[in-house]
Amino acid sequence: MNEDWEERTAAAWARFDDYEEERAADFRGVIDALVAELPADSPLGPFEQACAWDSTGHSDKAVPLYREALARGLSGYKGRRARIQLASSLRNIGQADEGVKLLTPELVAPSDELDDAVRACLALCLADLGREREGLALVIGALAPHLPRYQRSMANYARLLVEPGESAG
Repeated sequence: MNEDWEERTAAAWARFDDYEEERAADFRGVIDALVAELPADSPLGPFEQACAWDSTGHSDKAVPLYREALARGLSGYKGRRARIQLASSLRNIGQADEGVKLLTPELVAPSDELDDAVRACLALCLADLGREREGLALVIGALAPHLPRYQRSMANYARLLVEPGESAG
């Protein structure tokens, strides 16, 4: 899509917090109007609509739209966002196991600014499945590089949560 459409879509999302909960449908209408400008087979349409449903508390309606966007070939940064958000929505509707399957390959995907979001969402899915130690290991591992000190120790502690053995020292 063109840069003007992207800018108008970004502007709509920047105003999202201006919509009170009872006006959620109005916000989704703004997104629907933008989506109507796209070619019928564009993966951006269902992605933006999924985001709008998700952000207004309807994970159940977002899931099929995220899936459609990915099936239509949404890739790159927005494709990764769609996988993260789909996994989160799946968790919200009681399908955390599917979220784990979706996000686990993202742990070895090319690194970008979404790496920590992948780990945080995956940790939540794991916790819902009773795999809290694995989830905590992901969160501590993601946090470690951002600490002013103790990066190596925290990274080792995170590893030892799932690979018990020697001291982390």
